[in-house]
Amino acid sequence: MKKILLSFFAILLLGVVGSCSSVPEKNPSLQRQWMLVSFDKFSKEELIKNRAEINLTGALEKGKIKGSANMGCNGMFFTSEFKANGKVKISGVGSTLKACQNMELENAFIQKFDKMTDYSIEGHFLTLSDDNGNSMKFVAADWD
Repeated sequence: MKKILLSFFAILLLGVVGSCSSVPEKNPSLQRQWMLVSFDKFSKEELIKNRAEINLTGALEKGKIKGSANMGCNGMFFTSEFKANGKVKISGVGSTLKACQNMELENAFIQKFDKMTDYSIEGHFLTLSDDNGNSMKFVAADWD
């Protein structure tokens, strides 16, 4: 009888400890590939032609997503932290250093991306914005 009770309490304790885990869960509405459709002075056609995108499907570590981006030439990488209150922190932005013909989009993106402070998800759209009225609008790549 003592062995049965001991086993029962051990299983109960493991269940309680497991449910108190501090590891953040994946957020499927956010953690996906996003195609840039509106940014700065660039037309939607220009963004599509360059396959401008961010990818938020990378590793999730301590609530931060390891992301990547591409604006047509160089591969970019960053760390992002999306809070429940609609705030975002983007840091550690870097890229490969290939010489490309059209660097205007890439340079503009790199200059403004880590300045984004707010985010919203409406349907299949992700919008990032800063305190100066600049914004970037994305559509989920898996949305038809």
